[in-house]
Amino acid sequence: MRQPLLIEIGVEELPAIPLLKIVDEIKQSWANLLKAYQLACEFEFFYTPRRLVLMHSAIQIRQNNTTIELWGPPVEAAFKDGKATGAAEGFARKCGVAVDQLKQSDKDGRKLLYFIEEREGQETALLLGEMINKWIASMPFGKMMRWGSRSDEFIRPVRWLQVRLGDSSIPVELFGVQSATHTFVHRMVDFAPVEVGTIDSYEEILRQGGVTLRPLQREAMIVEAFDRIEAQNGIFIERDLDLMAEVVAITENPKVLLGSFDESFLELPPEVIITSMKEHQRYFAVYEGAGLSNKFVVVSNAYTNDYSKVLAGNERVLKPRLADGMFFYYNDLRRGLSVDGLEKIQFMDGLGTLKDKLHRESEIAQRLLTRYIDQVSKESGRRSGDLESLMLRAMKLAKADLNSEMVYEFTELQGLMGYYYAKALGEDPLVYTAIKEQYMPVGEGAELPSSIFSSIVAMSIKLDTLLGLFSIGKIPTGSKDPFALRRAVNGIVRIVTAYDLSFDMDEVIALLKESYASFDVEKLQAFIIERINKSLDANPSVIASVLASGERDINEIAKKVSALNSIVGNDAFKEQFVTFKRVANISKEVDLDGVLVIDTALFTEDAEVSLYNAYEKTVNTRYTDYKSRLEALFALKETLDRYFDKVLVNTDRQELRVNRQNMIASVYRSFKEIADIKEISI
Repeated sequence: MRQPLLIEIGVEELPAIPLLKIVDEIKQSWANLLKAYQLACEFEFFYTPRRLVLMHSAIQIRQNNTTIELWGPPVEAAFKDGKATGAAEGFARKCGVAVDQLKQSDKDGRKLLYFIEEREGQETALLLGEMINKWIASMPFGKMMRWGSRSDEFIRPVRWLQVRLGDSSIPVELFGVQSATHTFVHRMVDFAPVEVGTIDSYEEILRQGGVTLRPLQREAMIVEAFDRIEAQNGIFIERDLDLMAEVVAITENPKVLLGSFDESFLELPPEVIITSMKEHQRYFAVYEGAGLSNKFVVVSNAYTNDYSKVLAGNERVLKPRLADGMFFYYNDLRRGLSVDGLEKIQFMDGLGTLKDKLHRESEIAQRLLTRYIDQVSKESGRRSGDLESLMLRAMKLAKADLNSEMVYEFTELQGLMGYYYAKALGEDPLVYTAIKEQYMPVGEGAELPSSIFSSIVAMSIKLDTLLGLFSIGKIPTGSKDPFALRRAVNGIVRIVTAYDLSFDMDEVIALLKESYASFDVEKLQAFIIERINKSLDANPSVIASVLASGERDINEIAKKVSALNSIVGNDAFKEQFVTFKRVANISKEVDLDGVLVIDTALFTEDAEVSLYNAYEKTVNTRYTDYKSRLEALFALKETLDRYFDKVLVNTDRQELRVNRQNMIASVYRSFKEIADIKEISI
């Protein structure tokens, strides 16, 4: 028999961000408990700022009866001279009975100790208290709190509890709170507890009390209001998904209101206004035409017939926030961009101050600029001498906004404010754009720097962080990467491949490592290779085959992987590849680093002549890319097959055997210039 089950845990206002981080884990934890207690069923999990709710349309009212059947040791091993051995006693302990309660039965032609027991399922009502307390204890909120005289902890104090199975209220205690048959509605509707007659009436009682229980329904209400306001006012509301999730979590009765602020504040950079509204007030930015509007959207949790005062209050609290931003902005402009003071800010123990970091980054940037000067000059239309001075300027000012009042208030605007200040102060476009883009890309799939010049600045910062942290032993382990070194390598890979920049990792590390304390270079190389494997979207064996060829230039690795992967991914390749596996196997006995002499005078079969001529033509042809070259090499398959049919490579005649092995090894070595084909698995 099945009945509906409602569990409502009423709390003081939950913090949205910690809750949203673990919503999926909270739901999965309850699913795991249902399974462990043999009560698995469908359920829904809902949350509002003041409650966590589990709703089950039908749960078993008791566990199913179960049959426990266990097989033990052979009887001859279980008893000796009529007395139980350790094997029998151990099996009895496992079964939870005395030895004389065990049975004997035949299995697979042997007589074994045997235990069978019918266990009656427990009533669900008797299990719920234990399950709920385990569920609450499993929630990984992190920082917890205590209240009253209690020693146990939860994210917020628990104030009421409902556990309803069918028509019954199940007695459960949680943090000293006894389960009852009431709930609480929106505070602006009623402070008193509201009786819940049945599970079926629960959600309607909340609705009448100004509480929309389901998060997706609250989100739909907000989105619908956004659409309506946009249509009525000819505006666009920025749909910030993270902010949307947060306001859904902090509202029980979402009401979307359109407010405004003084147009004079639009003198501020848009990011300052948006950050101030979002971080401090949870407001959504509004756009009109091509730019930011002096309007904003707030999602209120109030329940009233007149929202004018609510809106006026939100407009009132925003004004001083923007006024502070205006003060910081113009005060920073009056002071100008300066790196004075960065020598007092410690970057990291063992790596000096931020000024030291700036110096190292600048040296790296100059060396990279020298490597890529022709490409940068062609792209920017600037002369080499001008580019060198502009790079020095960009690197000098890159961290200058850390001294600004604006970045002190809004740390997430680091780099961006340097861009606005440098632009307003008349710096070169290459300089202020590079300052803006110095941390790009900030994540997987994120935007790349817009030029090679900016990319050099971005790579210099990543390389200094990478080499610097390896030099002081701050190396990522397992899933932990507190300094985002994996992201730094991923960013370098994306930049060099996007802008077709040569980047030999061994050469670059050797060029830069002298500026740091001695460290394990091979460990850093292995770390970079591991990230290349993760960064490139290809068959892992294809990546391994390219790396096994000895290629160390990240850009060339990416090109070779892309070319080979497109060929390996072809449906017909698996059948064709058998031939080339044979080529690789034969070549194992040959020194590929030596001179592979092929004496045509030793050819005894037409197939040898055909392969030699086809191979010579293939390797002496100029190709525009790796894919064309690989396709030409793989096109030797039919000629190779005929060769293997007609020619005995491992003949007893040594001079013929060596000659023929050298012929096959030459084909293999030509492949290995791009990828070691023996590493490919399909």
